[in-house]
Amino acid sequence: MYIPKHFDEPRIDVMQTLIRDYPLATLVNLSADGLNANHIPLHWAEEGGSPYGSLRGHVARSNPLWTDFGQQTDVLAVFQAENAYISPSWYVTKPQTGKVVPTWNYAAVHAYGTLKIIDDPAWIRRQLEAMTAEFEAGFPESWSVSDAPADFTERLIAQIVGIEISVTRLQGKWKVSQNQPPENQNSVIKALRESVQPAMANMVADAAKP
Repeated sequence: MYIPKHFDEPRIDVMQTLIRDYPLATLVNLSADGLNANHIPLHWAEEGGSPYGSLRGHVARSNPLWTDFGQQTDVLAVFQAENAYISPSWYVTKPQTGKVVPTWNYAAVHAYGTLKIIDDPAWIRRQLEAMTAEFEAGFPESWSVSDAPADFTERLIAQIVGIEISVTRLQGKWKVSQNQPPENQNSVIKALRESVQPAMANMVADAAKP
């Protein structure tokens, strides 16, 4: 991923927070037919001895991902947070020089690592329980795997295969107006909030802090 210095986000904890908050990944692997991409929610988990942790999830048994991937080649999981079009009309410097153009703000994390297939019903159940518990935590009436009939969940678990990526490298890119002067950053924040995009407004505000 091309990352100009002012858009680089090297902090591991910040990147892991984005992964937890936006867990739907685009998982790219090298298959026999070339590059293959799947959209899969992945659950970040701490892993002993690794500063990057691991990503865990599952795929349908009918998905060729788990049998057709380059075992000697890393896979890439792409996570993306909020994104927004930035109009040049929002910049307060526009009337002064006219030297402004549109752009797009976004934040993304690329996680690289080795893919491991886990065809173990007990592991898959634990993974489902952990992932569901995290995703359901914000609901007033949270659902758990045990709420469904046991024979029903066992039948469904038999139809999926577990995957785990031991992360070896993380890249973070926060392109959130850091290359603009403070007056333009402030006007972008104001415009984003007025256009009901508070998440991106907050990202720009956080990046603008000294």
